[in-house]
Order: sequence, then structure tokens, then C-alpha cells
Amino acid sequence: MKIGFIGLGKLGKACAEVVSKKGFDVTGFDTAEVKSDFVTVKSSIRECVTERDLVFIAVPTPHSPEYDGRHPTVHLPPKDFDYSIVKSVIEESVKHMNKNQMLILISTVLPGTVRREFSQLIKNVKFVYNPYLIAMGSVEWDMVNPEMVIIGTEHGDTTAESAELISFYNQIMENNPQYHVGTWDEAECIKIFYNTWISTKIGLSNMILDVAERLGNINVDVVTNALSTAKMRITGPQYMKAGMGDGGACHPRDNIALRYLAKELNLQYDLFDAIMNAREQQAKNLAAELVKQSQKYNYPIYIHGKAYKPKVSYLDGSYSILVGDYCRLLGVDPIYIDPLTGDNFQPDAPGVFLLAHSAATTYKYTRQNDSDVLYCDIPDDSVVVDPWRNYYNSKCKVIHYGNTRPDV
Repeated sequence: MKIGFIGLGKLGKACAEVVSKKGFDVTGFDTAEVKSDFVTVKSSIRECVTERDLVFIAVPTPHSPEYDGRHPTVHLPPKDFDYSIVKSVIEESVKHMNKNQMLILISTVLPGTVRREFSQLIKNVKFVYNPYLIAMGSVEWDMVNPEMVIIGTEHGDTTAESAELISFYNQIMENNPQYHVGTWDEAECIKIFYNTWISTKIGLSNMILDVAERLGNINVDVVTNALSTAKMRITGPQYMKAGMGDGGACHPRDNIALRYLAKELNLQYDLFDAIMNAREQQAKNLAAELVKQSQKYNYPIYIHGKAYKPKVSYLDGSYSILVGDYCRLLGVDPIYIDPLTGDNFQPDAPGVFLLAHSAATTYKYTRQNDSDVLYCDIPDDSVVVDPWRNYYNSKCKVIHYGNTRPDV
């Protein structure tokens, strides 16, 4: 098989290069200047799709910038994604493809979008909707080790097109993933509700943290650790570590977009709005703790970790920035410390530190010292607010946010 990738951004390029490393002839195209040692980058969509068996569309379906989740959004009107880039790519691609070639869309869209927005554009070409479950920072690994492969066809049948795509994936996968074939609409639902399910788990875990802070005599980890073992009705331990809220380029924005869908479908309720309200109120609660400590000691606030998660530079949906917004609204402008985002500040005097990034974000439940993963030295006499409850330093006041058990 010969493969093409339209869209060589932070998702498409990495995926295309993985496919090339697996031994396939891969071409690519992007409107931005892109260089690759593994993919033959073409200057037009026509050149990219010519004589390709499978052509993957990996272009953005963006929201307006204010809808990505790094700033408060619940006051904004519900709004769908922007599908104009996908439409233009499909229209241009089908001009240069034929009925023996397959066009595969992997971009995230709301349920009902392919049938409503794209199906009439797909002419004289095979088409499959195939959204990926991939996280920034681990794209290459996720591409060949997915939990599941989602394939959407017009009527949900295991068609020749879906069988051809499964045959391709069987040649590159390093695990043995589940394959789920459904209608375009079902595939859209699987992808976006997978993301919002994660958001809900994080929001519920952090709700327990809020109860601990309000009520006292509670270590949130005792509660969430117990719930994470309840595999009969609560599925699995992942995301059951209360702390910083949901972030990234997918999860917050998917909930934000589903607010729009709930309104369009007249569901008469909006759980997604409640999830985003909870996420933002939880960030405000954490900011209030930082500002309280800042005012008590007359210290500046430092947020350790600006990106949406450790070891990446992406700010999309950053919960750290959201917390910082609320600090600013409460009267204190925080300083970010994160080398991967260019924030290399090194404090030389005590401050209030929020450990947004720490070793505990790997979901290890053991006590350990975070000194090997800190981006800076924390001066003695500082106040360290650790929402992961993993940091220990006898020379600082350490607040294990979410653990209000009295010391015994």
C-alpha cells in the first residue's frame, strides 16, 4: 500500500512518520512548511494523493481560541467546531482521486457531522471515518498501541473499505487492539464520549477533593484509591488521582462543544455544561488557596508547570493557565515556571509554589521526593501547595491540597 497524509501538524506528521518507519511509502502535504526525514512532503494535495491507496486527513477542526479550555468558557455561548478546513481538503482531494482509493478522516467532529457536513462532498472515492485516540506527547506510541481502533462507515457494516483499513492497521500495530466498526455517527460518538468520559472522571475525583477541603478529616486519596478498585461498576483506576483538572487539546474543548450539541438536540439538560462549570470552579478554589497563602505571607505565586501536562510544550486547554487566570482575578498575578514553554524563571526568595507538574502526575501512589523532576530549586521557607499530595520538604510549609486529616 502507498499512503498519503494531508495535514502534517502535531498529530499528522508524527503518525505519517510512524507509518513510514513501518516500511510504507508515505507522502504528505501541509499548508505550512514542513520537513521530514521519513515522509516525502509534496507541494500540493494533488501531488500528495496521486497513486495513493489510503489518504488520511489529519487537519484541525478548531474552535475559536477562547474555547480551548485554558480560560473560563461557561459564560460563552455553546459553539460547534469549525469544519471549513476539513471541507476544503475533502473537496480538493476528491478532484484528484478515484473509486479505487480510500479517503480516511481522523479529525475529531461532533456526532452527526460527517453525514450532515461531509457526505455530499465525497464523490467517486471510498470513505471511512477513523478518529484516533492519541495524546500529545505520546503520538508515536499511541499510533501503534491504541486501546481501540474506531471505524465508521455509512451504514455501520463491516464493508470492504473497513476490512481494507483493518488489514493496513494489522501490519503496523504493536499490540492487538479492539476494532469497533459502526456508522459514521457511532464512530463520532465513541471518540468524543471517550474524551468526555475522562473529563467526567477527573471532575468527579476533584469534587471529592473539594469535599475534603470543605469538610475536613478527609484525605482524598483514601477515597479515590478505594473507588479506583471498584471494577465491577467503576471502570479502572486511570484518572482516579484527584489534583489538577482536565487539560489538553481534546478533552476540555470536546465538553465545550457538546454543550452546543445538547442545545441543538434539545436534550433538556446539559451535563457537559455542569462538567465545565465544575472544572472551572475547582480551578477557582485552587487559585483561592494560592492567593490566601500569598496574602498571608506576602509572597509571590509561582505555578510550577504551564503546559497542559509534563514533558510537552502545548498550552492547549492548560489547567495551569486557567488557575492562573483566577489568581489574577483574585488580585495576584502568578509567575509560570516551565522550561518547555520558555518560562525559565528561577526564584531566589520564598514564594507560594503550586506544583501543577510533579512526579505524581504519573499516577504513582507512593511517597517520593519530587526533587528529581522539579524545574527549579524551591527556596527555604516557601509555601508549597501540592495538589498531588506527593511532595515532602522539611524546610518549607507543604500543603497537601485535598488532605485535611489532622496531623496525629
